[in-house]
Amino acid sequence: MSDDLLDEPGAVREENAFDPELILPFLRSQIADLPFGPVELRQFAGGSSNITYLLKVGGREMILRRPPPGTKAESAHDMDREFRIMRRLRPHFPCPIPLAHCDDESIIGSSFYVMEKLTGVIMRRDPPTGLSYTPTEARQLCRNLFDTQIKLHLLDYQAAGLSDLGKPQGYVSRQIKGWCERFEKTWTDDAPRCEDLMAWLKANEPQDCPRSALIHNDFRFDNVVLSAKDNMSVIGVIGVLDWEMATLGDPLMDLGSSLAYWVQADDEPRMQTLRMQPSQLAGMMSRKEILDYYAEKAGIAIPNPDFYYVFGLFRLGVIAQQIYYRWKLGQTNNPRVQAFGMFVTVLSEVASKVIDKAANSHI
Repeated sequence: MSDDLLDEPGAVREENAFDPELILPFLRSQIADLPFGPVELRQFAGGSSNITYLLKVGGREMILRRPPPGTKAESAHDMDREFRIMRRLRPHFPCPIPLAHCDDESIIGSSFYVMEKLTGVIMRRDPPTGLSYTPTEARQLCRNLFDTQIKLHLLDYQAAGLSDLGKPQGYVSRQIKGWCERFEKTWTDDAPRCEDLMAWLKANEPQDCPRSALIHNDFRFDNVVLSAKDNMSVIGVIGVLDWEMATLGDPLMDLGSSLAYWVQADDEPRMQTLRMQPSQLAGMMSRKEILDYYAEKAGIAIPNPDFYYVFGLFRLGVIAQQIYYRWKLGQTNNPRVQAFGMFVTVLSEVASKVIDKAANSHI
């Protein structure tokens, strides 16, 4: 595989810097085969929540994750929880091998964990340079992605030892209430109020899906690692990353959250500016096709698809608002975050259009 296709880190941003030598005594106490040699730390640009680094120790490459600085949503950025999920899930589902977790914040100023580095392709806004797909290949890539999500939703989470991860009953109601509260707590005077949108979600709340599931809650292309043949045609998912928000709940809410990221080729120009993955490629399924594909393969009926998509758009807007709120308070100087305030406006307006279209179709 060409190095040009791999997700490469860059220099560590000043606000996220620490001396990696400080963690070596802890790592050596936890990882028996850790080699000796130079220590290097670099930072991945992707992601705006937990901070992800490439850690090299004596030539061995690992991934280190830690929370962001500044104000955090309650229960967010729990490194121990994310580490425990992967440790239990690994024998049953493709994810990185967790290596060590540290809750001693005195070492680098926060808790952190280290996991194995998976070598493969990670899709960002567009395929890496030199990697292209025919419409047939793009459609298969799309299927591979959602087949992986379906596999997760059909997983026997009790057999995986994850039945204590959350309370599936009442999940939909808690999510609507929780995301509305998070938005109100981090609202800024340059953001829309979203009062009508929140009222619609509360008024149209469906019953929980009869089949609860282990859900990822941030399932999209740049949270999966893809393997590749020598001819560069992607053949499948070798690992799913970023288990920070995973829990037990309604799989259709998880699907709706994924669809919020799915900007298709015929979406309006402002949505195209928010696109984070190559979902616009010729051959990729539309959101409607994904819903139909999911319902058939997972064996789960989706009687009110508009609700789940609208919820996903609102939730994504709240996530962006929470990150933007930290920027407004001066708790991060990441230049990418300044634009997140605009994301909230666009996502809320698109959600309102979906609601209006659904209402007019029933007149």
